[in-house]
Amino acid sequence: METETGARRRGRRGGDRTEGARRSVNYSRLRNPFPPMKVFSDDRIAAMHETALRILEELGVRVLLPEARDIYRAAGARVDEDSQMVFLGREIVAAALVSAPRSFAIRGGSPERDLLLELGGLTFQPGAGCPHATDLERGRRPGTERDFRELVQLTQAFDVLHLVPPLVEPQDVPVHLRHYATMKAQVELSDKVPFVFSRGTPQTRESFELLKLARGLDDAGFAADPHCYTIINTNSPRQLDIPMAQGLIDFARAGQVAIVTPFTLMGAMAPITVAGAITLSHAEALAAITLSQLARPGAPVMYGTFTSNVDMKSGAPALGTPEHFKASLAAGQLARLIGLPWRCATGSAGNINDAQAAHETQFALWGCLMAGATTIIHSAGWLEGGLNISYEKMITDIEALQMVAELCTETPCGDDEIGFDAIAEVTPGGHFFATAQTMARYQSEFYEPLVADWSNFGTWTERGAQDANTRATGIWKRIVAEDWRAPLDPGRIEAVKDYIARRTAEGGAPPES
Repeated sequence: METETGARRRGRRGGDRTEGARRSVNYSRLRNPFPPMKVFSDDRIAAMHETALRILEELGVRVLLPEARDIYRAAGARVDEDSQMVFLGREIVAAALVSAPRSFAIRGGSPERDLLLELGGLTFQPGAGCPHATDLERGRRPGTERDFRELVQLTQAFDVLHLVPPLVEPQDVPVHLRHYATMKAQVELSDKVPFVFSRGTPQTRESFELLKLARGLDDAGFAADPHCYTIINTNSPRQLDIPMAQGLIDFARAGQVAIVTPFTLMGAMAPITVAGAITLSHAEALAAITLSQLARPGAPVMYGTFTSNVDMKSGAPALGTPEHFKASLAAGQLARLIGLPWRCATGSAGNINDAQAAHETQFALWGCLMAGATTIIHSAGWLEGGLNISYEKMITDIEALQMVAELCTETPCGDDEIGFDAIAEVTPGGHFFATAQTMARYQSEFYEPLVADWSNFGTWTERGAQDANTRATGIWKRIVAEDWRAPLDPGRIEAVKDYIARRTAEGGAPPES
């Protein structure tokens, strides 16, 4: 295992380290080892794709941004200005899918944080977009700038988390200044790939400028590679609003990554069937991907979906359900059909970090894994269907992610691992604790738990009988107290602070243009 100094710089690879521990693992570049599962036959997936194209041709998509409608029209789409409806011919969509890259690198603040986004790759993000945060000591509360910064530190601390998402809305910061707070936190505390909110061109451009200052990039260097990403949600069913359409255009023209994600809940804003909901999601994703490619052919874009069902008794989102699992599998089949890297999501509708929340998150996680998702978001911390992010759940979910990451690493099977000599060393009825093989490997062979307690009942009781939530509280508090952050150039951070101070004094930037 790396030293504490190295761990502080690069991120935590596992649980607490004992003196002299030598286990070394690297979760920063994972490949999905599982063969993708199917929920539908290939001919039914082809039928869903065909139906999505028919939806775009015959039913259309409402696009609220005039500039986006102009871009579609210039490509040959039929546009009705009165209704703001855009009708996309399948040849326009097909051309967009040809120009969209199948694989692209996105740069972090250091080379070891660079990621290759493509089918077969595997990256994780914690929960995102929550209006509330919670922990056992401070309770449930509206998200604050302090929460955002602390959650960025937790993301930085674990290598199994690869991108920084918009973890929580810092509602104590006015919206016209909020992008300064979130960008400052990301570039000051982390060297992982940052998220930029799509809340209008002025805020997007300023966020790009802050990232250039922090990373020491000129305009050409920033344009040469993707250095950040955003998430584009459609307003299901069949609507693309102004900030999301503007975000697609702005990110495409800047060569930065847009992750297209319709949020289609079966029985609410999508058909009640898995096949119908995913078909609608696919149509909306194709419309958004097409806009990005029309704005700039070859712009890096990811296909995405977030499709689950609702509780038909209340209308509330239900996550980690069998239907959620099946929808992820279907989305993976469609992503492979069009050949693009793609984003899926786990999550929980639970209200606290309990057995329900763990089961839902992990069941949904396995749906994403079996579907072959490139990026899995909401993989740690999410509660209440995204209304809340829990510090303790973030830690306990990271345990599951690290165990998945262990499954992604190669398991050696050389002669020493097969172990004839070790077996010969032990007499029948003996034990292997003191064999040469065990003594050489006992500090490095097994996964070290982060939050799990493997002691027996008596020892556990003597140590205070702490449950997993209590242990998780101790872990996140220690990381925050130790001020985990990436090593950064002080001069660049001062430039970021000066830019923010100047622009704040000038009035900030409106969230939409």
